[in-house]
Amino acid sequence: MQMQIFGKKFQLLTVFLVAVLIFVVGFSLGQASQINLRTIPPTVKFVNQTPPQEVTVDFKLFWDTWTLLNQQYFDKIALDPQKMFYGAIQGMVSGVGDPYTVFLPPTQQKNSKEELGGAFEGVGIELGFNKDKQLVVIAPLSGTPAEKAGILAGDLIVKIDGKEATALSVPDAVKLIRGQRGTAVALTIFRSGENDTRDIKITRDTIIVKSVEVKYVDSPEKKKIAVIKLSRFGERTNTEWDLAVSDILSNNVVGIVLDVRNNPGGLLDGAVYITSEFLKEGVVVIQESNNGAKVPAAVNRSAKIPQTPMVVLINKGSASASEIVAGALQDHGRAKLIGEQSFGKGTIQEAEDLPKGTGIHITIARWLTPDGRWVNDLGGLKPDVEVKIDPDARAKNPTDDPQLKKALEVLDQF
Repeated sequence: MQMQIFGKKFQLLTVFLVAVLIFVVGFSLGQASQINLRTIPPTVKFVNQTPPQEVTVDFKLFWDTWTLLNQQYFDKIALDPQKMFYGAIQGMVSGVGDPYTVFLPPTQQKNSKEELGGAFEGVGIELGFNKDKQLVVIAPLSGTPAEKAGILAGDLIVKIDGKEATALSVPDAVKLIRGQRGTAVALTIFRSGENDTRDIKITRDTIIVKSVEVKYVDSPEKKKIAVIKLSRFGERTNTEWDLAVSDILSNNVVGIVLDVRNNPGGLLDGAVYITSEFLKEGVVVIQESNNGAKVPAAVNRSAKIPQTPMVVLINKGSASASEIVAGALQDHGRAKLIGEQSFGKGTIQEAEDLPKGTGIHITIARWLTPDGRWVNDLGGLKPDVEVKIDPDARAKNPTDDPQLKKALEVLDQF
């Protein structure tokens, strides 16, 4: 997710948090004193905060609904004030109708920060769906507990700790599989060519995922090509990127493949930093605010690889910051895009930490390519050379990569 850290204040959210927090504290005290909730009239107070003049919402409906739930809902154990509190804030934030403006309870906030940091506790597998909507292992990450336990690309996840996984979303499955280092998770998998499922117990560990990896391959005409796999734009990306570029420069390559397939994005500054490696000058991205003001972000450093022929691999999993890089290189004529149409996420989110380990991502602007294209309108960036991949074929043979093959063929034309 594309993010900037600015530290702005969001008045309405603050007012709501204070109001609901006061109520929750009052409710908890009432429970401890065996006082029925009906006897405690809800009272809204604003501590060191002047209510915004434009807010005309009557919060009485909120309190009435909370009271009715506590009076009438049959399963009293399910009435967790903390979950209801967070749920109320999530509902308020989701009311703006933007899927990228979200409130994050502590667990989700922790996961979000771990993703940007490139480290998390789990088993180290990338999950997705095949064409039959079955939860499948896209690939086990190299050197992780999943790989060591024998998990293979293409394995279907049938159960997670005995819970049926067939109806789970990918985020729900990830939530179940992740966990504290040293604990174990049991995966029931089905492998193509076998008659029965098998249970594999895996002990979780700290997974360190590099955001930049480089390998060297020969093109059909035996030219030495550097393939840079850029998987995210996180806190370590710029440092990892500089090390990778130094290695590339010492290897005298004649072409570069920048692979941003399945790169969901990350920090905006990282996208500008990496694009600046390939352009001598010019605009990288244009940020358009809610008042229509457009602020261009230009190349911000001296490019080390401004002329080496290059192509960029994209697919439907390339989103946000990865689309900024690909779109800028395409608009400047610096690189051809090869693969499948990208995701199409053209907005910028500001990430803020909130009290008690929570957080919020707020859409503050949209971004445009240097030529003024908005990927939301386009449905994503269109590749200059389209090459599709059959997910089932890829699962059976992960090393077969027709998009990379086409990229190498294109570089041979330079």
